[in-house]
Amino acid sequence: MLDREKITAKLKDKTAEVLVFDTVGSTNDVAKKLCEDGKAYLVVANSQTNGRGRQGKSFFSPADSGLYFSLTVNTDKPDFSFTGVTCAVSVAVTRAIEKLTDLQPKIKWVNDIYIDNKKVCGILVQAVTENGRISRLIIGVGINISTADFPEEIKGIAGALNKNIDRSILTAEIVNNIRELIKEKPCNYLDEYKAKSNVLGKDIIYFKDNIPHSATAVDIDSTGGLVVEESGEKITLTSGEISLRFPL
Repeated sequence: MLDREKITAKLKDKTAEVLVFDTVGSTNDVAKKLCEDGKAYLVVANSQTNGRGRQGKSFFSPADSGLYFSLTVNTDKPDFSFTGVTCAVSVAVTRAIEKLTDLQPKIKWVNDIYIDNKKVCGILVQAVTENGRISRLIIGVGINISTADFPEEIKGIAGALNKNIDRSILTAEIVNNIRELIKEKPCNYLDEYKAKSNVLGKDIIYFKDNIPHSATAVDIDSTGGLVVEESGEKITLTSGEISLRFPL
């Protein structure tokens, strides 16, 4: 059971107002609307009817078996990198899972967390702009804790932690990690991100102008971009989806 008081008590930084809902359409949408007043919010839900992922995809969010939350963060950095922030959040999630379980999560660039070759978590970072400048970030995290009955289209790739874990404590651990990491320069956490990558050294497929390209993932650059080698040439991907040519 999600417990607002427990989450709040475990947070190191208590500037965000914590709101816990049984069901929402999307925690990111709720958080985006709320933060129009300039305050910080942490929106947590037991289920979502319209959970959102990157590239317009949906995130399956059934009741009682997952953790779905969005954190709003005020920012005045004009040169921040979406990719870098997403990398920081990925590390924040893996650290929390490692602390509370005996699992060893891996990161699929740029925003998916995998365990035993199955996706257990997705991350969505969105921006709120004012007067043409980014003023706030909405950081959304969705984790399958014990979800088992997945829709047919994701049965082969989706998995869950399958651990007895307190969702309230996990929420606070991840948020504490996020707040710590996004204050740091990417160079301080990218080595950890790379070490947990299940992509580096693998053959991948990426799309450019809707055309598939085969390449090899060789590095993560200083802003979180994926460096790939294609026909002897190195290219840096800063957004988009990739897939591995062979199983993870």
